[in-house]
Amino acid sequence: MKAKQLRDQSIEELRRTEADLLEQLFKLRFQRATGQMENPGKIRQVRRDIARVKTVLLQRLREVE
Repeated sequence: MKAKQLRDQSIEELRRTEADLLEQLFKLRFQRATGQMENPGKIRQVRRDIARVKTVLLQRLREVE
């Protein structure tokens, strides 16, 4: 997920994207704990995507103020 794609989204879409990524991260952590994880690098990728979403969301909220 690129920051440019995220900047094209509305605040509500960003919040939904963040919620989806947090849910995905939870599922990945559960898979890791049970030994069913196929790609351990996926956790890192999802964490970075969450950080990107939060960064763009914070920028967008600061513009509104």
